[in-house]
Amino acid sequence: MTLDDLRVFVAVCEAGNLSAVARDLACSQSAVSQHVRRLERETGLVLLERRPRGVVPTRAGRVLRRAAADGLAGLDAALRLLDDLRRGVGGTVRVATGATTVRHFMAGGVAAFRARHPEVALQFETAGSSRRCLEAVRSHTADLAWVTIGPPLDGVEQRASCELPWVLAVRADDPLASRTSVALPDLADIRHIELPAHSTSRVHLEMHLERHGLRLASTTSVADWDTALLLAELGLGHAILPALPGWGGGSGDVRLVPVPDLPPLTAGWAARDWDALSPLAVEFADTVLERLSPR
Repeated sequence: MTLDDLRVFVAVCEAGNLSAVARDLACSQSAVSQHVRRLERETGLVLLERRPRGVVPTRAGRVLRRAAADGLAGLDAALRLLDDLRRGVGGTVRVATGATTVRHFMAGGVAAFRARHPEVALQFETAGSSRRCLEAVRSHTADLAWVTIGPPLDGVEQRASCELPWVLAVRADDPLASRTSVALPDLADIRHIELPAHSTSRVHLEMHLERHGLRLASTTSVADWDTALLLAELGLGHAILPALPGWGGGSGDVRLVPVPDLPPLTAGWAARDWDALSPLAVEFADTVLERLSPR
């Protein structure tokens, strides 16, 4: 039983597919299977159940997966610390972020943390959605991720930190711009700018609109919230967005009108195991929360 055997086994359990892991590791599916078979020989137990569309861990496989994932996470953290000591740096904090996270949620915290710890290496991995940020944490490529809090995900702890009420972004000369708030029926005829496909925010929004019988037509879609705001300012349509720190009530040619009937989004930190984070990672997370920009 080797570390490579365990790493491959954990990857297969998480992917549910041997060929996907083989592609990620740039090796053959047979090589991936050999790692799993070696573990099965040594444990004397079947660890994976083969199904028509992939594999799932057996009861014994789930036991080994949990133990291996926890052990590998601790080992990876120790190896990073040893590498920091070898290179003479003060430590590393790896953060997975969405496209707008650093600008709207982290700017003050990053600056304050850097002022206190100029020797610490900060590594930011930009992911296109909260789901990908969570996967970065679960796959050990990030210590922390700032995400829109969603359903529980096996192997990841999510901690709610702030609520983001919804607003309608409209051009200043739009008839809705003078409103103090917008009711859900008022949204039926807007030219909707869609949020990123499959994003937690879009799923949250569509779920609550559908509960009120609303399905919005759209001819425009975006990859991030800032782009949606810009397109609304240019008059290409209306964007229903979470009110991000620093946006205020809108400026220039755009107005942000509250939509109080929509329950707010919840944002916060995610980590594999909060208690296993390095002191520097915990301090970074706390500093960001302390310095969140006021709306």
